[in-house]
Amino acid sequence: MFTLPPLPWAENALAPVISANTISFHYGKHHKTYVDNLNNLAKGTDYEGATLEKIISETAGKADKAGLFNNAAQVWNHTFYWHSMKPSGGGKPTGKLATMIDAAFGSYDNFKKELSSTSVSQFGSGWGWLVVEGGTLKVVKTPNAEVPFTRGQKPLLTIDVWEHAYYLDQQNKRAAYVDAVIEKLLDWDFAARNLG
Repeated sequence: MFTLPPLPWAENALAPVISANTISFHYGKHHKTYVDNLNNLAKGTDYEGATLEKIISETAGKADKAGLFNNAAQVWNHTFYWHSMKPSGGGKPTGKLATMIDAAFGSYDNFKKELSSTSVSQFGSGWGWLVVEGGTLKVVKTPNAEVPFTRGQKPLLTIDVWEHAYYLDQQNKRAAYVDAVIEKLLDWDFAARNLG
């Protein structure tokens, strides 16, 4: 059985950028529904008891496995998203990540602009990501439940741009939400651990 993993902070910890009300729906309803759906879909199949990564990798791009893929990937994406943020986060990273950002984007300000514009420009539902590919940092976006690791990219951080991530707090102001997450919530320690 897959279970809903605990949040890494209290439901009100990201306020005022992301309210406790948004977290209660996003985590308590949306994320939980993906977990419940995945358990129902995996039961009695070869994927019962498999890791999320195995399910995602083996079902990506297979139309007959779309339900399994979408729910497993959304469980994985949401768990990764919660850990991509922390109270009093944001700001400029230090160390190896700062050096790699300067090398890949020219400056932290350029990186911020690219992460924001890439995330905001995702048409419809999806995700903005900071990833490593071939030893270089890149900013990418994925639609719906897609994940970068099925493309050979290693995720470091993500921003959820599905409307349920911000609509209760920001209504249609996706850009304001994305910029606030970048400036006030991104967890660079989590990104550094993912970088290794």
